[in-house]
Amino acid sequence: MKKIMIVEDDPKIAEHLREYIEKYGYEVFVADDFENLMGEFRFFQPSLVLLDINLPSFDGYYWCRQVRLESICPVIFISARTGEMDQVMALENGGDDFISKPFHPDIVMAKIRSQLRRAYGEYAAKQEERIIVKEGLKLYLERLELKYKERIVYLAKKEADILEYLMMRHPRIAGREDLLERLWDDQAYVDENTLNVNIARVRKKISEIGIEDAIETVRGAGYRLRITWME
Repeated sequence: MKKIMIVEDDPKIAEHLREYIEKYGYEVFVADDFENLMGEFRFFQPSLVLLDINLPSFDGYYWCRQVRLESICPVIFISARTGEMDQVMALENGGDDFISKPFHPDIVMAKIRSQLRRAYGEYAAKQEERIIVKEGLKLYLERLELKYKERIVYLAKKEADILEYLMMRHPRIAGREDLLERLWDDQAYVDENTLNVNIARVRKKISEIGIEDAIETVRGAGYRLRITWME
């Protein structure tokens, strides 16, 4: 069953959408923690997001960019803003479609079905799943899953990117500057501790599937994947 996440701060509109979408057999989650939308996103793992622009704390453009750091699921903006620039901004910030308020629910459903077909169904690009394997460690890039033996852990997009590069470079060192350039478009705006924090998160995720000390820090150079767990 496909899952739809609704991010809308007007309770009446959110409930109206939820009731209508559920009639078509979809599982629906209405977000209510506008300070922690990504936490709710990770918990629910939606197939598609309906996203308003005007939200408390941060706008929909911001949250769409956060989603795109971790997922390629379709995002449809629904907003009372009707200007051409608003629609351009929605697409430029990672959105797939735009619906203006007031809207007819049949239009919403048609666009949801269209985006789901393109992402997962008959119109989806046909290609084999990308999997990187290194000494029994399997990284499923499209699923953002890491598997070792029967244990599985789920990764954030940046964590998967780091691990992909480490596995591709093994047994060579993955240079610190190379990682920064690969993961962030503009290194000048990346805090020097950002990579350290992300590496620590990857180490923790790997330890959760039973592998300790999997990433070696090579002083002055970068990081290297260790395979001592196979010894």
